[in-house]
Amino acid sequence: MLDKFLPYRLSFTTNLVSETVASAYEALFGLRIPEWRLIAVVAENPEGITQQAIGLKTRMDKVTVSRAAASLIDRHLLARQPHRADQRSHLLTLTPAGHELYRAIVPKALELEHRIFSRFSENEIAQFESMLRRIDEIVLDGAI
Repeated sequence: MLDKFLPYRLSFTTNLVSETVASAYEALFGLRIPEWRLIAVVAENPEGITQQAIGLKTRMDKVTVSRAAASLIDRHLLARQPHRADQRSHLLTLTPAGHELYRAIVPKALELEHRIFSRFSENEIAQFESMLRRIDEIVLDGAI
């Protein structure tokens, strides 16, 4: 029963892929998955982004975001900037070293993605991505 329960299969596969990616990022760059996600999200928001916004974009809880941010700040990969519109929060931005690391990681991330999905057709991948986005919409809209 459990093996045919789609939420379980989705979780199992997600964890399997995450573990594979995590091993590669740890070995190549000394990063855990939450740290890589922060770097990627911050890189996509060059004007800066709050930890709260990162949590919303990545679905990571605030403790995980906070720990990952602190680690990356300690490693001089992220910087905290004052948030002009909200004095209670800060904006995270990439440092020059953070940008360099991001540029090094992207090709490896794309290579891993290619290795995982290389046995699927472009049409299958597009359908899979569409289904995932529809699931996101259904769950986020509270339609269940």
